[in-house]
Order: sequence, then structure tokens, then C-alpha cells
Amino acid sequence: MAASPWIRIGWRNLGRHRKRTILTALGLGAGYFAVVFIVGWAEGITAEMVENATGLVSGQIEIHAREYRPERSLYETIGGRDGADLSRLLRTVSSNAAVVAAAPRVYAGGLVSSGESTSAGMLMGIDPELEPLLSRFLDDLSEGRLPTPGRRELVVGVEMARQLAVEVGSEVVVVAPGADGSMGNDIFQVVGMFQTGLAELDATFVVLPLEDLQALVALAPGRIHEVSVATADPWIADDTAEQLGAALAATGLDLEVASWTELRPEMVEYASLIDSFYLIIFVIVFTIALFGVANTMLMATYERRREFAVMLALGATPLKVVLAVIYEAVAMGILSLLMGSAVTFPLMVWWHTAPPDMSWLYGELTAFGALMRPTLRVEYNFLVWFQAALALLVTAVLAGLYPAWRASQVPPADTLSGL
Repeated sequence: MAASPWIRIGWRNLGRHRKRTILTALGLGAGYFAVVFIVGWAEGITAEMVENATGLVSGQIEIHAREYRPERSLYETIGGRDGADLSRLLRTVSSNAAVVAAAPRVYAGGLVSSGESTSAGMLMGIDPELEPLLSRFLDDLSEGRLPTPGRRELVVGVEMARQLAVEVGSEVVVVAPGADGSMGNDIFQVVGMFQTGLAELDATFVVLPLEDLQALVALAPGRIHEVSVATADPWIADDTAEQLGAALAATGLDLEVASWTELRPEMVEYASLIDSFYLIIFVIVFTIALFGVANTMLMATYERRREFAVMLALGATPLKVVLAVIYEAVAMGILSLLMGSAVTFPLMVWWHTAPPDMSWLYGELTAFGALMRPTLRVEYNFLVWFQAALALLVTAVLAGLYPAWRASQVPPADTLSGL
């Protein structure tokens, strides 16, 4: 109860110079918005990078023979020479609640020729029905359609099509070494073209139906190199991979279940690096705000030095004067937080649910092999929101410490006498 008059005095003092109070509160509120926005934008960039890197082609989890990586040999198929029960394997994987799609794949290196032009490429065998549920690079073909199994059809990237001077309907010769030591070759028709924006993908990938590629490289129907898995959220891939590993152990196959964090450690390191900068952002933003608010409060206390002199002359202790100024600083912090939150939260919700298109400012970017959409996407980090609110209040209090001490040291007699 004894402190309540000083709390009221602190709040009342905010109304003495309303314009100055509002401007100071806006400064602190802008600092709060800056921290929340910068962190949210950084996490949005990270999320965009991870989602595009894992969702475009690779998926969040890869399942393959334990010896398949890192050489990714043509001969190292799931189940070895005997292959595997593909239907059972896919059922086991898809039974996990976190898995939204799973698709088998076969890979081989080869040459693609048309007329006098030849291009080296990565041949990728897919299931035309399951693959679109997993990856995005075949969702919107720039031309044509997906290949039909058994009809010797394929899809190429637009850059490879340009290099080979082919179009939809053209025929190409595909040559690839077979698993039995032979050299497979056949004529395929180009029925579609994809464009991802990644030169290394558009210039090198050739997509065929799974069984057509198996026949070309002399792999039995049950022999595949990989089952790629998409999860509901990339950040649950580690836990899901561990669960799938335990479930697949019952199949008796010697499998490796690897999440994107293991396959793409550079992206994990980037995310960790970004996290380490959050403290620096806090320090820079609120240090700037600290000096601005301290200057304002110091000027306000100087203007009220006669008031403090009267308080001291009437018996108020220096501690009570300090508390009056500190309570004013706390009130300023609360007001600033309310004003900052009123602007920050609606903008964060908007930029999270419907991020503005920034293609007018900068074009598409690539990072770690991922295509970045030109949007102002932000992610929620409620812990940072709370920490920024706490930092704002602490900043307001720190900004009031020196002005409060100066106010408590006002000499009553000299000040009231006009000296």
C-alpha cells in the first residue's frame, strides 16, 4: 500500500507531455516490432529453404540399402540382388501417421542423345502416380505430361531440352550401363518438360517410369534404390525416421533411414547460425532504444527538478524519488509494449498466412540447392515474442535508472531558491 502513491505519480507523469510520451513509446514499440519481425523473417527464410530443399525432389526422409550412400552405386538396391517386397515396404512406411507420401525410386547415370547433340544426365525412375504426392518438381510441367509406364516415354528439364534441341514429341536415345554389365540403350519419346529454376536440375535430370528404367539398366522389378518419404512437417523428420527405422527392422532388410538433417547437414548448420544471431539482434535494437529513452527521461526529470526538490523538502527520501521515476519508466515500457503489440501481431499474422510477393524487389534466389520464393514470409516464435517483451520492459527500467538517480540528488534549498 505504501508504494501505491508513487505508482500513481509515475503513471500520471506520462500525461505531462503527451506528444513526447507517445513518440518515446513509439520508439520502444518500434524496437519490439523490429526484433520480432527480424527473427520471424529469419525463421521464415530458414523454413522456406528447408521446405523447398526437401519438398522439391528429395523428400524429408530417404530409405535405402545401408551401403548405398555415399557412392549411390547402381548395384546397391534395397534387398540386394533379390530385391524387396515393394508393396509391403510402402505399406509399412505409409502406416506411420507423420508420413504424408512415400514413393519408390531408381537412379542411374546415362547419356541422352538427339541428332548430333548429347548430354550426360541423371536418370530417375519414378512411379507416376505416387511421385506427384511426394515431390513438387513435376507438379506443373512447363509443357506436356508425365510419362506413361511401358510406352518408352520420358520427361526432361527445359535446359536439357534446349541443349539437345528437342521439344515435346521428339525422340531421344538413352544409353546407360546395366547392372548385369551390359550397356542398355533404347529410344524414348519426350512427352513433357519441367522447369524448377535450378540449373543443375533442369539440365541433368531425366525422369522415366520406374519399370522402364529398371528394364533399361537390367534391374529386376523388385530392385529399387530408394523409398523417398514426405512428412507433415520437415522438423519432425528426425523422430519419424527413428520410428520408421524401428518399424522396418521387422522386414529383415538391412536398411538405412536418413532424415534431411543427416543428408543436408549444411542446412542444419545454417539454421543454428541464424539462431545464434538472435541475441545480437536483441542487444543492438534495445541498446539503441535504451539511449533514446534515457535521453528523453533525463530531459523530463531535468524539467521537473523543482518538483523533486519540493518532494525532498517535504520529507520524501531519495529512494522514494527514485521509485517515482522508475515507476514512470515501467509505465512507459508497458505503454510501449501495448503500442508495439498492436502493430506487430496483426502484421505477423498477415505475413505468415499470406506473405506479400517481393518479386518486384528481387528475383528468385537459391541457397544450398533450394529455390527461394520472393516473399516476405515470417514464422511464429512465441518464445522470442515473450523474450522481446521482457527485454523491452528491462530496457525501459534501465533507461530510467540514471535519470532517477539524478532526480534523487537534486539539492532542495538551492533548486527552490533559483540557484
